Amino acid sequence: MKQAHLSLLGAPFALVLALAGAAPAVAQSWGDEVTGGGEGGGDGAPSSASPTASSGGRRVALTPYLEVSQVVLKELSPGDDTVTYTQVAAGVDASVQGRNNGGSVSIRYERNFGWNANSYDSDTITGVARGYATVVPQALTVEGGALAARTRVDASGSTTLSPLDNSSAESRTYAGYIGPNLHTRAGDVEVNANYRFGYTKVEAPNAYVAAPGANPVDVFDNSRVHSANLHLATRPGEPLPVGLGVGGGFYQEDISNLDQRVRDAHVRADVTVPLSPSVAVVGGVGYEDVQISSRDVLRDTNGDPVIGSDGRYVTDKSAPRQIAYDTSGLIWDVGVLWRPSTRTSFEAHVGKRYDSTTYYGSFAWAPTSRSAVNIAAYDGVFGYGGQLTNALAALPTDFQAVRNPLTGDVNGCVASLEGGSCLNGVLGSVRAATFRSRGLAATYSVQAGRMGATFGLGYDRRKFIAAPGTILAAANGKIDETYWAAIALNGQVGRSGNFTLSTYGNYFDSGVSNASAWGVGSTASYSQSITRNLSARAAVAYDFLNSDLSAEDIAAASALVGLRYDF
Repeated sequence: MKQAHLSLLGAPFALVLALAGAAPAVAQSWGDEVTGGGEGGGDGAPSSASPTASSGGRRVALTPYLEVSQVVLKELSPGDDTVTYTQVAAGVDASVQGRNNGGSVSIRYERNFGWNANSYDSDTITGVARGYATVVPQALTVEGGALAARTRVDASGSTTLSPLDNSSAESRTYAGYIGPNLHTRAGDVEVNANYRFGYTKVEAPNAYVAAPGANPVDVFDNSRVHSANLHLATRPGEPLPVGLGVGGGFYQEDISNLDQRVRDAHVRADVTVPLSPSVAVVGGVGYEDVQISSRDVLRDTNGDPVIGSDGRYVTDKSAPRQIAYDTSGLIWDVGVLWRPSTRTSFEAHVGKRYDSTTYYGSFAWAPTSRSAVNIAAYDGVFGYGGQLTNALAALPTDFQAVRNPLTGDVNGCVASLEGGSCLNGVLGSVRAATFRSRGLAATYSVQAGRMGATFGLGYDRRKFIAAPGTILAAANGKIDETYWAAIALNGQVGRSGNFTLSTYGNYFDSGVSNASAWGVGSTASYSQSITRNLSARAAVAYDFLNSDLSAEDIAAASALVGLRYDF
């Protein structure tokens, strides 16, 4: 059995981007409507294991650590191999929350030494980060975020965050974005503007063939995203009874696979009509032009598509660019805003976009200073990289990453009383074709005494868009759906013990491959302090994957014992 648990993901730029961040993202509106820069933070309490310093309203939590562990991995299905390896890891979990700067980062380097002939050595870096830094107080900030995650690619194109038993199925995802936010006033006019540059790279050792003679799953390679927005507005009562606004934006994503390009430009005007101190009706109308284009695959002398050494289709650079989607015209939406307090915010919108009805909105509620609910509904046209960088921008700036205690993998969710968030839906499929994505994601985080918990669930629907007559045309109009859920619990036992429990589940239904896959898994870990800085740790895990395109289920169990030193 090839030991997939030994090959983790990395993002060398994660720590750098963590030091530059910005205001929390708002619900989607006309191509990422601009909001002003703001302070991070929130009411989240740092981990009890993290040294914390506070000075002048600034809170710093920093936990560098070193771990040495022994791991046993048992294949339960389809085979029964057992492999062991020694794991050495070094990492840091850090959070800085202040008046002008804020951000969190969890980064980990791991080296594994296999003991068996059928295991192998590996070294990787994994992490997640988001933060902001103020350049000009009350005016200009810079924000950034980054992710390194390891997933398993199924033959249907679905991915799971537990690679299980086949290293050839692993993909490594690296994503990051950075850009400035401007928030200022010119008399009664509030000025908001931003720019983001994002980059996403997926490394896949082998592309998959769904059946003998079938085309391989065209795994996403890389993309670059440029997004710029400007919005000018007055508030109700300053000076008119209603608020008026005008703005515009531009979005472009260039995807390396078959030179796909998503280009979206819009202008709009909007009005805010207050009905009470906490309720307002909003509406907007504008013009939008959206175009998606690509080139076709390079073909050999027999007319067959050429596949590169990385398993992906080779682009015919000499072929003309072909239009997959082209729409322009009137766009509009109406909605309601409800903000009864600083702890509660709700908005819901309905309108017309992409030549059809669109729905989006959000709900944020902090019933106490130690709990938070966050729900978001979204609708947009993206490539894989564009959706992932948008999801990174929506992460809170004060969080604790949820990791697999055995492999160190980022589990997709972060725990935060600022409003937790999960990336599971975005990471649910890694197909290269552009798509219209609609979905819903919800999280709940709570800290009760020495116990903490994060719950997340969601749904993501992708309707693929591809040019007729090209190699991707078969996917045009087809729909992939992902359902996911995740739970993480942690707490203290006595004066010197800590435990974590986590469970995940996901279901993927592909209209492209006419197949489905589902996976579940759980982990449990316990650590016991030996001295102030040294602790012993133990963990167990179970993972299971079932796919229509695999003759047998995949299941694996693993266990770990080791030591950890916190500096």
